[in-house]
Amino acid sequence: MSRIGNQPIELKDDVEFSIDADNVITIKGEKGSDTLKVDNSISIEKKDGELIVSRSSDDNNRPALHGLYRSLIGNMVQGVSEGYKKELEIIGVGYRASLSNGVLQMTLGFSHPIYFVAPDGVDLEVDTKSRKNPMIIVSGINKELVGQVAAKIRSLRPPEPYNGKGIRYVDEWVRRKAGKSAAKA
Repeated sequence: MSRIGNQPIELKDDVEFSIDADNVITIKGEKGSDTLKVDNSISIEKKDGELIVSRSSDDNNRPALHGLYRSLIGNMVQGVSEGYKKELEIIGVGYRASLSNGVLQMTLGFSHPIYFVAPDGVDLEVDTKSRKNPMIIVSGINKELVGQVAAKIRSLRPPEPYNGKGIRYVDEWVRRKAGKSAAKA
């Protein structure tokens, strides 16, 4: 039995929900709108300001799909009402980031600068004032897309274990290594 799938999804007052005949749901909120194609074995209904996700049977992978679609719809509701945000920190001497005309330009110790253009639905912001190290803030309404863009930016220069230089999430802990020991004479 799906424990996650049985939990109702609370709809806030400013969130609108609609479903097509093809089982495509659309959720609109103050931040934007998002759509999702739902499997035909899953049904969604609105009762008393809550969305209830149910499945037709317990065959094969239906309980797994039940929990999956409940989580995806819950993430959509949170995304269109509050949004998602990931913060990345750039650590290293000479490592910089700037944003101009929607293009993120980063200097990460390579022989050339790296340019990154965010896909539609994702906003980038560079903060160099509030902390000692520059921060890149990735935000949007789609949780999967925000996480994917943040992971792509982090993969350009992941943190290395000896000096800790690179791009890391703000709350990420990097295990440090000792390095070479001095030769004992």
